[in-house]
Amino acid sequence: MAKYNISEKKEKVAAYRTLVSPKLMDEMQEKILNIIVMQKKYRDKDYSAKKLAEELGTNTRYISAIVNVRFHMNYTSFVNKYRIEEAMTILVDKRYQDLRMEEVSDMVGFSNRQSFYASFYRMIGITPREYRMMHLKQHPDMKVTKKAKPKAKDKAKTKAKAKTTAKAKTTARTRSKATTKTKTEPEA
Repeated sequence: MAKYNISEKKEKVAAYRTLVSPKLMDEMQEKILNIIVMQKKYRDKDYSAKKLAEELGTNTRYISAIVNVRFHMNYTSFVNKYRIEEAMTILVDKRYQDLRMEEVSDMVGFSNRQSFYASFYRMIGITPREYRMMHLKQHPDMKVTKKAKPKAKDKAKTKAKAKTTAKAKTTARTRSKATTKTKTEPEA
């Protein structure tokens, strides 16, 4: 007997996919696109396949089958596709250059920054930040107005400068006190 019982996975076609008629699929496809894209329901973090099914008066299996057959992806990937497309537009728009990635993520409907980064990277091949920076290099007239966080090296320089300034102030105070004492002390 083999150490690991590994067998090839057989591709199965879900039976319920064939139960949905092509005519019904066409109608549902249009309705799904209308709700998700035209009404921009993809921006809603809580809008699930279940809510979509309720709104269309069907069940999640039908929704899943239609999205899978017509769009060649699962429901989550389908919704994330539109979120990422809008995020790409926002990331290169001058009006939104001062937004943090968390804010962009929230605007397009992701529940957290990590899922935004993961989905963006999976679909585009680079991170949202890299995408924005790449666009800024191509269009140098667009500058990010928000101050960048200081790097560790810059922080160290700032601390050293602050220490030097503090020492200089302390030395100046000490000299000032010494000069004041000598001026006020009577000569012998």
